[in-house]
Formats: sequence, structure tokens, C-alpha cells
Amino acid sequence: MTLDSLSFRQMSFEDLDRVIEVEKQIYDFPWTRGNFSDSIESGYHCAVMERGGFLAGYGVMLLAAGEASLLNLSVAKNWQGMGMGRKLLDYFVKAARREGANCFHLEVRLSNSVALNLYRSAGFGEICVRPNYYPAENGREDALVMRREL
Repeated sequence: MTLDSLSFRQMSFEDLDRVIEVEKQIYDFPWTRGNFSDSIESGYHCAVMERGGFLAGYGVMLLAAGEASLLNLSVAKNWQGMGMGRKLLDYFVKAARREGANCFHLEVRLSNSVALNLYRSAGFGEICVRPNYYPAENGREDALVMRREL
């Protein structure tokens, strides 16, 4: 299969068991079912990426006042390192443009070098550091706020 065989669709409540399973596999501090359920109910842009019938990734984006905020972008462990993160990010950037957003921003853990490299290579620039933003093993971890003009 090639990356072209990926499909994207709106996340539904029926997807949440699979989404939560992936969250628990890839994060020490995963989002809860309630986080995803609330995002769907609130009308956020929640999408899943599938390949060959398997959940390869998913994300959540908030669109408001001409801006897009990426709240979650995740690739299942067995699909990491294959360019899936780029495809998923590209999907959300295109969706933000379609909805009329003129800029896109996100937060990322300072320790997440893979994500930092992905976002930098996709044209995101560093805005500031948000101290103690994420829960961490020994307390809290800073987040880097990044932005890209659309």
C-alpha cells in the first residue's frame, strides 16, 4: 500500500474505542474519552485517517475567528515513521484553508523532537514557550507555541 491509499473522514462516537486505544499506547498522559466526545459534540473538526481499514491516525482542530488551532494530532504506533504525520497535518492545513482560516497554531512538548521537526518542516515558526503546560512524569513540561500563516 502507498500513502495514497489513505482515507480521511469525520471522527464519530463509534471511533472512540479505537482512538482511546491508540491514545493509551502512544501517550503517557492521553486524552480521555470525554475530551474526544466533547470535541465532537462541540463541533470541532475531528477526523480519522485510515489505511486498509485500520486506524492510522486522527486529530482534532478548533476553527474560530479566522484561526485554526490544532489540539491533537496522533499517529498510531505501528504506522509511525512512514510519513503519516505529514499526511495528517496536510489534511488539517487544507481543511483550515477551506474553512477560511488565515493562520494555524498549535502547542507541542519541547521534548517531542519528532513532532517539532514535522511542524518546522511544514512551515510552522516558533512564537513563545508556555511554561508548565503539559503534565509530565516529574511535574509539568513546557510547550512550544508554533504558528503558520495560511
